[in-house]
Amino acid sequence: MSIVPAFISGGSNVEPEKNLLRAAHEIKREFPGAAFSHCYRNRAIGFEGDDFVNFAAMLPTTHGLQDMIERLHNIEALCGRPANAPRWEPRSMDLDVLLFGNQIGVTPQVTLPRPDLLKRAFMLGPLAEIAPRLQHPVAGLTMAELWAQFDRDAHPLLRIELDLASA
Repeated sequence: MSIVPAFISGGSNVEPEKNLLRAAHEIKREFPGAAFSHCYRNRAIGFEGDDFVNFAAMLPTTHGLQDMIERLHNIEALCGRPANAPRWEPRSMDLDVLLFGNQIGVTPQVTLPRPDLLKRAFMLGPLAEIAPRLQHPVAGLTMAELWAQFDRDAHPLLRIELDLASA
């Protein structure tokens, strides 16, 4: 079976340092060879709440998309997120698939590439850090090019020292 590079975004605003380290540890166990961006603090979007700490990761996987999503949901649960957690509330862990190889399309679980990727600094910035030459399968530009065009002043990210690779 061939290896597919999958890219995810992760974040937490409930004990974020603890939960991000736990999630990184589980991601590395489930997806050997995972690579992580730095972590970035940004304000909550869509509701009033504590700041989030976010990252992006590349997961080399031989799993199908649905199986990978289920594994990510299990990691969210290990970090204290209930399966039916409301969307616009604080989260102990949120793991979202941004890209799955070059797959384009809509499934009941996910739209690929994730539409928010081009709108959210906390997704695009960390992804451009770990995969600057990766081409967006719809926009046709690299992550570095997309990030260079992004309005960073309107969506500030503050890099924090949290080493997920050593989790």
